[in-house]
Parts: sequence; C-alpha cells; structure tokens
Amino acid sequence: MAERMVGKQAPDFTMEAVLADKSFGKVSLEDIKAQDKWTVLFFYPMDFTFVCPTEITAMSDRYDEFEDLDAEVIGVSTDTIHTHLAWINTDRTQNGLGELKYPLAADTNGTEYYF
Repeated sequence: MAERMVGKQAPDFTMEAVLADKSFGKVSLEDIKAQDKWTVLFFYPMDFTFVCPTEITAMSDRYDEFEDLDAEVIGVSTDTIHTHLAWINTDRTQNGLGELKYPLAADTNGTEYYF
C-alpha cells in the first residue's frame, strides 16, 4: 500500500517541461523551494482529453493570483513534452489549451516521480 503524502513535503524532482514561453526546459521543485515559494503541483490523466482542459486553462487564467501568493504552478501528466506543446498550440475553441502561463511537465514513465 502506498504511503499517504497529503500534508507532507513532496520529494525533490526535476522533470522535462514545456515552459510558459513554449520552449522546452526543466522544472525543479528544489529550484522553486530555493526561491522560498509555494508550489501548486497537479497531475492530470493525459493531453487531448475532454475532461481536463477547463481546469488547466482556468488555473492559467488566474495565474496572477497564484503569483500574488508567491506560488508556482506545475501541471504534470505522462505525456511527452512534444504532446504537451501540440496541446498548447491547439486553440481553446478546438479543445486545446492555447496560451498557458505555467509549465506542463512530462513524467513519461509514470512512476519516476510517484509520491
């Protein structure tokens, strides 16, 4: 049985990601903690599903509020950074994400960053 992690510090990680400027890079919990910021880390099942876009884009639309709270947002799925970019490059009217103000990280093996 997996250990419950609610309320506990997440382990440090570094993942490949599509950054807000649509470039490929990495996100690191250790780097965010070094900036003395909070982290909103959320997982979603996969890109191009009809379930997630509204929540993912709503968080982006309210990103300034997270910044005001000194919080960084990171979305994670098991899709690749190339699939993330394709979804970001797809207009919201076509069930895409459009512009995002935070990175989408790729945990392609689905277990490397299991908390």
